[in-house]
Amino acid sequence: MTFGLDRQLQAWLEEDVGCGDITTEAIVGAGARTKAIIHAKAPGVLAGMAAAERVFELLSDTVTFRAKLADGDPLTATSVIAEVEGSARAILTGERLALNLLQHLSGIATRTAALAAIAAPYGARLVDTRKTTPGLRQLEKYAVRVGGGSNHRLGLYDAMLIKDNHIKVAGGIAAAVELGRRYASHMTKIEVETESLADVQEALTAGADVIMLDNMSPERMAEAVKCINHRAVVEASGGIDETTLAAAAAAGVDVISVGALTHSVKALDISLDIGDIK
Repeated sequence: MTFGLDRQLQAWLEEDVGCGDITTEAIVGAGARTKAIIHAKAPGVLAGMAAAERVFELLSDTVTFRAKLADGDPLTATSVIAEVEGSARAILTGERLALNLLQHLSGIATRTAALAAIAAPYGARLVDTRKTTPGLRQLEKYAVRVGGGSNHRLGLYDAMLIKDNHIKVAGGIAAAVELGRRYASHMTKIEVETESLADVQEALTAGADVIMLDNMSPERMAEAVKCINHRAVVEASGGIDETTLAAAAAAGVDVISVGALTHSVKALDISLDIGDIK
């Protein structure tokens, strides 16, 4: 994970610690040392180890972080994830940020793994969306990959996605694709969001590289897949979850995007327990 991580962590530490951790500074001596265990309290998939380790390193160069597991490893309700040893102040001050990141990213990896397992037998690829937490997009998309999913576009800059509002402003799908094609380089893919079979046919005729089937029933998706007939990549999107994903995959789509992988995931229960203070 090398994407300006230190800069982000420093900002988050500043947000949390401010001018100092007054509770820890009042109670724990500056030279006190301790050992802590980070452990899971629920089953899942681990993600965020590099970020958690770096939190403690930024607070003190005397802290040693010994990973017992790696990102992508399965967790049980009793798994020991890491041992942290060194400055008691640094460990106590960094505890919450390190756990927040581990819990959130492991939650994403865990749900991604569950959904990817449903999609896999059908050959469909599970991807995320731009519905990410501001400031956490790169880490969240990393956690999706750890869980066995793939990334949709990273931002507004790396792929062209013509959505319903773009189509309204442009005056139709054909006009929007034509304008997009003039602007885009030969390396840029153009995706079009569609809501009906008529939209699908218009996007196909216009030469879209990827056609998104937005909030369509599985039956309508199957009709669209047959119409497209491998002339474009087909993406299913809109309200897809554990109860509907298999039907969408069975319709024959290539990609299934799920915003809930990042925007409403449940954090995995992970704790840090302090040992003896020395």
